[in-house]
Amino acid sequence: MAYEDEMQAARASFVVECRELLEDMEESLLALESVEDSTEMVNAVFRAAHTIKGSAGLFGLDHVVRFTHVVEEVLDHVREGSLPVSTALVGVLLPCGDHIASLIEGVARGRTEETDDELATGQALLVSLHGLLHRDPVASAGPVTGGTTSGADLGPRIWEIAPCEVPEGSWHLSLRFGPDCLRNGIDPLTPIRFLSTVGDVACVLPVSDAIPAAAAMDPETHYLGYEIALVSSATKEEIEEVFEFVRDESMIRVLPPGSRIEEYIALIESVPDENARIGELLVQSGAVTAAELTAGLRRQEELSKEVPSGERRLLGEILVEERIVQQPIVDAAIDKQRRATERTRREGESIRVDAARLDRLINVVGELVIAGAGAGVRAADSANIVLIESVGEVMRLVEEVRDSALQLRMVPIGTIFGRFQRVVRDVSEELGKQINLVVSGGETEVDKALVEKIGDPLMHLVRNAMDHGIEPAQVRSERGKPGPGVLKLNAFHDSGSIVIEVSDDGGGLDRERIMAKAVERGLVEAGIPLTDQEVHALIFEPGFSTVDQVSNLSGRGVGMDVVKRNVGELRGSVEVESALGVGTTMRIRLPLTLAIIDTFGVKVGGSSFVVPLDHVVECVEHPVGRDSHDYMDLRGEVLPFVRLRRLFRVCEERSRRESVVVVEHAGTRIGLVVDALLGEFQTVIKPLGRLFAHVEGIGGSTILGNGEVALIIDVPTLIRHQEEREKERHVVALAGAGV
Repeated sequence: MAYEDEMQAARASFVVECRELLEDMEESLLALESVEDSTEMVNAVFRAAHTIKGSAGLFGLDHVVRFTHVVEEVLDHVREGSLPVSTALVGVLLPCGDHIASLIEGVARGRTEETDDELATGQALLVSLHGLLHRDPVASAGPVTGGTTSGADLGPRIWEIAPCEVPEGSWHLSLRFGPDCLRNGIDPLTPIRFLSTVGDVACVLPVSDAIPAAAAMDPETHYLGYEIALVSSATKEEIEEVFEFVRDESMIRVLPPGSRIEEYIALIESVPDENARIGELLVQSGAVTAAELTAGLRRQEELSKEVPSGERRLLGEILVEERIVQQPIVDAAIDKQRRATERTRREGESIRVDAARLDRLINVVGELVIAGAGAGVRAADSANIVLIESVGEVMRLVEEVRDSALQLRMVPIGTIFGRFQRVVRDVSEELGKQINLVVSGGETEVDKALVEKIGDPLMHLVRNAMDHGIEPAQVRSERGKPGPGVLKLNAFHDSGSIVIEVSDDGGGLDRERIMAKAVERGLVEAGIPLTDQEVHALIFEPGFSTVDQVSNLSGRGVGMDVVKRNVGELRGSVEVESALGVGTTMRIRLPLTLAIIDTFGVKVGGSSFVVPLDHVVECVEHPVGRDSHDYMDLRGEVLPFVRLRRLFRVCEERSRRESVVVVEHAGTRIGLVVDALLGEFQTVIKPLGRLFAHVEGIGGSTILGNGEVALIIDVPTLIRHQEEREKERHVVALAGAGV
């Protein structure tokens, strides 16, 4: 049972690693078409395919190995220069990456063989791959080396190789598998066979010194060791990866050929002086892998415990004794360290954290914020100065914990922008348009929960911009525009929000056409004057479309209303800026986080409300004698009011002295008239639930320190409603004047 659990865990790690490698592989493939020197990108794609193939072989996933082997072979030709980088090459390799991803997802669901559909897809892709190599796919469809294929597939069986001569310049591998490897389901011959994927196995000598007398032998115990000569141009780390899944219970030693000693010494000399620890020097030069260094340090620790004084032996001596590296290489590293003027600064390491655990942490921090606020209220009521100061210090620390916890969930928006490289390439090819994607602001950080939920709305906007916004090449030429269209994705922070822009240099929104369609559908009355912003807002109406022909991408009127609804659920807004013949910008404005925010509390009658602090500009006293007006003079500017008492129908008697909280969103300011100011505090956002989802002007709820429930004011919605009211008044005034 323990073995099955370990295998499941190992397979889960394999799937996670493959997903990451495939993402890197796609990113590098998309970059191939735009970089001048593609060497590094090709090598990155090759390494990803090679690692997936090697890991799949250790799990006996022959179908993954067979297909990936051909992809790897094509990439090898590209690396050698016999196959040039081209759009056709990338167009073939991208679907191959998708197919490998499909096979890996099948493995994640427990399948160890490909389905009929996957087999058919793979065969079609293999035809394309062999077409790149200009050879017959049928003639070259023989068994693929690697995986769990039989020894016959790899030429002579390994036990037929010895005795043999060791070629000059070959690697020396010394393998001692654990005695229980057979019981744990590990065939020692599998990784040895798989060595042929990284080089030519020239010689295998079995070592039988651990075999006991016949009477004492256990048929389930593994006794043999192996000394292997390998001719390969691979690095030490690539060779060591072959034994990744048998390392824990085995002794693996990989010694480079003597001809490489001078190369390793030269690499050690080239390492900067600040990275001058012996272990790091050996790892960075490739003479020792990270796993070997860890094993050497562990051995150093064990030996120190055997000495009463606890004196540590030198790491270099241990690595030489364990046959991990040759003495001349260690001598070069010691000499480099002796001449170094600074010690190395270790780079920080990242760890993978389960998202559910992170969410639980945020929830606990939220409850801590609520409990801390309650403690603060009780401390204030006690009038105990010492207690108040102590609670204040605790709240300061809670705020630091809150900020740190939220920072853990912040990820660059570029993680989602990267997905659209492939989308733009495929869709532009489908539409027959040449479209270049320009991404900026990818380093802007946002809550991971927002990143996961904003993907679909952005996808709608990107596809609409490509289909409706950017014109065909002929139309662009007639309008004096360059042939390739430009689609831009941009992100930046603004007043406590994150703004995501999707811009194109296409034809822009046709105001007259939108108005005509809106009148036809009865959305507006003919002859009523509307601003550009109001006209542009009509495209978000359900089922609204000005396209006469429906395509696979758009034209059904489904999408833009979904964008608005999904963004609204995230407490965000969508703005449209367009100029006919110039282009269109769709601007999504979202809160930075959905969990905990700083707020400003206010009181209206007996009800409490909180305003997100990022929107609060200042607080001023309500002017006396202005009860009949919904505006005031704020330092020479007209500031319109929103009376929360009237808006939310608060019936309690109002206070004799009212205040105005000035709030701002997207450059527009209004005043919120309230009875009392409660000050700043942290707020844990609680959703209102489906029953109250339709209530406008409220963005959620929270629990105050005294246990009271307070509603969170949705400032963008209030500002939008205020603007609509002002426009209505203006229209009425014009009508009354007979204009």
